[in-house]
Amino acid sequence: MSLTFHWFLPTNGDSRHVVGGGHGTPATASGRDRPPTVAYLSRIAGAAEDLGFVGALTPTGAWCEDAWLTTAMVSQNTERLKFLVAFRPGSVSPTLAAQMASTFQRQSGGRLLLNVVTGGENHEQRAYGDFLDKDGRYRRTGEFLDIVRQLWDGKTVDLHGEHLQVEDARLARVPDPVPEVYFGGSSPIAGEVAARHVDVYLTWGEPPAQVAEKIAWIRGLAAQQGRRLRFGIRLHVITRDTSQAAWAEAGRLLDGFDPETVRSVQAGLARSESEGQRRMLALHGGGRDGLEIHPNLWAGIGLVRGGAGTALVGSHAEVAERIREYAELGIEEFVLSGYPHLEEAYWFGEGVLPILAEQGVWRHPFRADTAPSAQVPFAS
Repeated sequence: MSLTFHWFLPTNGDSRHVVGGGHGTPATASGRDRPPTVAYLSRIAGAAEDLGFVGALTPTGAWCEDAWLTTAMVSQNTERLKFLVAFRPGSVSPTLAAQMASTFQRQSGGRLLLNVVTGGENHEQRAYGDFLDKDGRYRRTGEFLDIVRQLWDGKTVDLHGEHLQVEDARLARVPDPVPEVYFGGSSPIAGEVAARHVDVYLTWGEPPAQVAEKIAWIRGLAAQQGRRLRFGIRLHVITRDTSQAAWAEAGRLLDGFDPETVRSVQAGLARSESEGQRRMLALHGGGRDGLEIHPNLWAGIGLVRGGAGTALVGSHAEVAERIREYAELGIEEFVLSGYPHLEEAYWFGEGVLPILAEQGVWRHPFRADTAPSAQVPFAS
């Protein structure tokens, strides 16, 4: 097995400080330090491509630029990097989404991956004209993916569902290859949707024991459907030549958290209906003490940022060891980020990836001369 690594395009802005936002909270002022121009995002994408990241995740929501439009433009400045485009099924019809994905595949040379985000915040969904409750949104997502996958298979679709209806829907040209679907969710209904429809189940960076429970849960649900999924994890990274230097950087970021901003962000996130967000908040409890919740796993990011709120912090060797720990649980794909995203991509790509290559668990996806000499197996 060769592990897969993806990076992140900060379409809400970048900074040497943590850019907060997400899950209904606005981006923090530091997001204006480096505006998310196509030129800047293209530099990050180019660096990720050179370093050996397979794809780059772009977020969705009112706090950032539109993922479809931004990645379509950035893709023209890269050659091989894929784009893990986050989108919400309630914002676009399934037939149009299937057509958009097909067009993206043709115009980019097959470099689209889809991150389906059901949406966990009622007030944010309503701003987009979506008034379904959380369970209703997940049921709609299931119908949405059923329609889209049939269209991608070249079928003509008639469906009169609980939330979606299409008649005589079909695509003039199907995507080649069909984009893989990534999806995350910690509630029971989210697990049902994942088991039936998705290719890769994503979890946020919880401690390994909790991640193992999630994997076992989703794996069991998928088996009931006769399916087998891959698993990925979403984390930030702070990796340096020494452990001391990495933790000093984490301390610098923490020192930059304004107490009033932390209070405001935590109050907003406490209203979230997302089970995953609730689990993230429980890792730090809103305080600055005890933030290393597992060796080299730091929950400080979640004090000012919704969604993924944990980071791997340590020397390159320590971070590589933690990645191996998650891989042994069954995690095959790692969706990473760091502040600022341009510089942190190089810290990880030049510091950690060579170690993993030497251990035989990673190879550069775009270079034939980087094949590992010996594969080290993971536990199933």
